[in-house]
Amino acid sequence: MQVTDLRVFIPSKDFALSKAFYQQWGFEVGFESDELCELIHGECSFFLQNFYHTGLAENLMMQLVVGDIEQVANQLGSMDLASFAARTASITELPHGKVLYLWGPAGELWHITEFHS
Repeated sequence: MQVTDLRVFIPSKDFALSKAFYQQWGFEVGFESDELCELIHGECSFFLQNFYHTGLAENLMMQLVVGDIEQVANQLGSMDLASFAARTASITELPHGKVLYLWGPAGELWHITEFHS
């Protein structure tokens, strides 16, 4: 097996609101239909679905690995997260690095991680 990519499908309570949140966060829309859109940042992408299930959304976790977690925290801090029904917690120091938790508009949890060098 030769794997060339792996992408997650993230549910949305409000498709337009979630799409606007991710675009303001810096993702660009690639492919788009009424039911699905691809959101891209650099070499990474995921799919946003026009579909919602509470159990899926509130148990979905993704890890986003970044080079500068403080920069991401500042960027998210400059956004009006409440208007998107999103929120963050403070940066946490863990044995493997620093983590910033972000709950997106549907309750999806992002583990934004800066690994120790």
